Amino acid sequence: MLSLLGLGVASGLPLFLVQRNLQAWLTKADVDLGVIGAFSLVSLPYSLKFLWAPLLDRLQLPFLGRRRGWLIVLQGLLLLSILGLSFLDPTGFGEGSTSCGAGDWLCSFMGKLGLVYRSPFFWGALGIAFFSASQDIVADAYRTEVLQPEEMGAGAAIFVLGYRFALVLTGGLAFAWAAQIPWSIVYQRLAPLMALGMVVTLLAPQEQALESSVAPKSIGWGFIEPLAEFIKRSGWWLILLFIMLYKVGDGVVGNMSVPFLLGENGLGAEETQIGIIQTVGLVSTILGTLVGGSGVSQMGINRSLWVFGLLQAVSNFSYALLAFLGNNLALIFVAINLENFCGGLGTSAFTAYLMSLCNRQFTGTQYALLSSLFAVSRDILVAPGGEIVKTIGWTNFFLGSVIISLPGLILLNWVAPWSNPQE
Repeated sequence: MLSLLGLGVASGLPLFLVQRNLQAWLTKADVDLGVIGAFSLVSLPYSLKFLWAPLLDRLQLPFLGRRRGWLIVLQGLLLLSILGLSFLDPTGFGEGSTSCGAGDWLCSFMGKLGLVYRSPFFWGALGIAFFSASQDIVADAYRTEVLQPEEMGAGAAIFVLGYRFALVLTGGLAFAWAAQIPWSIVYQRLAPLMALGMVVTLLAPQEQALESSVAPKSIGWGFIEPLAEFIKRSGWWLILLFIMLYKVGDGVVGNMSVPFLLGENGLGAEETQIGIIQTVGLVSTILGTLVGGSGVSQMGINRSLWVFGLLQAVSNFSYALLAFLGNNLALIFVAINLENFCGGLGTSAFTAYLMSLCNRQFTGTQYALLSSLFAVSRDILVAPGGEIVKTIGWTNFFLGSVIISLPGLILLNWVAPWSNPQE
C-alpha cells in the first residue's frame, strides 16, 4: 500500500501543471478566455492513451521489471518536459481572423483552436500531458495487478490519497509562490519534485502478483484482445457511455474554476487567497477520498456511485451561487471545499468501479481505455467552456454544469443498479 501512495503522488504531480496551474498562468498573462477554455485540449493524451497502452503492455525495458522500468523513464521525461515548458512564452498565439456572429460560441471556439494549435507553448504542455498519461497507464496497471478484489476500495482510496496530496503541492504551494514570482519560475521549482517519483519507483517492491502477469503476445493482440473481451459483456456500450458522462459536470467546473476565480471577468480574487483556499480545498478532497473509500467498502461500489454521484452534482450549485453573489471570501471557501469534498467522494467510487471492470489479463489496456473515456468529459467535452461563458455568463454556466450531470446518474439504473450493491 505504501508504494501505491507514492505512485499516486507521482501521478498527481503533473496534472495541475497542464490544468489549473496552466489556466492560472494563462489568466495572469491576459490570454483570451476562449483560448484558456480551448487549452483543456492540451490534456488530449489522457483521452487517447488507450492507443499506445498495448505498446507499454507489450514492450518491457531491460531493467526494473515490466512496470517499474517504464515508470522511471517516464518520470525522468516528465521532469525534463516540465522544466522545458518554463522557458516558453504563454502569449505567443498570433492573431485570429475568424468572423463570427454575436452569440455564435461554436464559431468563436473553432477560431480559438486555430490560435492554440500554432502555439509552441501548447505543444510543450502537450508533451507533459503525453508523458503523464503514459505514466498513468503503467501505474494503473501496477495498482490493478497487485490488489486483490477485496482490496480494490482501500487500494483506490490510498492511491487517490497520494494523488491528491500531490495536488496540494502543485496547487496551494504553486499559487502561493505565484503571488511572489512569475509562473515560469514556479514551474522550474516544481519540476524537480518528479525526482521523488523516481525514488518511489526504485524502492517499490516486485510483488509476485505483478511478476505473474503475462505480457501480450504481440502489440496487435495486446489491443484487439482486451477490446474484444470487453465488448462481449452485456451492456458494454452503456458502460462506456456512463464512464464518459458520470463526471462531466465535475469536469466543466474544474476546467473553468481558475479563470472564474482569478479573471477580471470573473471574481478577480488574489492568487494568495485562492492558493490558501485551494490548499484547504485539496485537504477536503483528501478527506472526501478517505470517506469515499470507506463508503465503497461499506455500501459497495454500485450504491456508492449513486450516493456520491448525486452529492457531486449538487455541489456545483455552490459555484452558481458564488457567481450570482460576486466576490465573497467566505463563500469562495465554502464553494471550493464543498465541491472538492464531494468530488473526492465521487472519484473514490468511480476509480473502484473502473478497476472492477478490468480483466487481470489485460489490465493495462483495459484500464487505459476506460479511464480515457472518463478523460473525454474532463478534457474534450469541456473545451468550449470559455466561449460558452462569454455567451451565457458565469451563473448560467455553473447551473448548466448541474444539468449535464443528470444523464450519467440516470445511466446508473442499468450499469450499477442500486439493488446490486457490488458486482
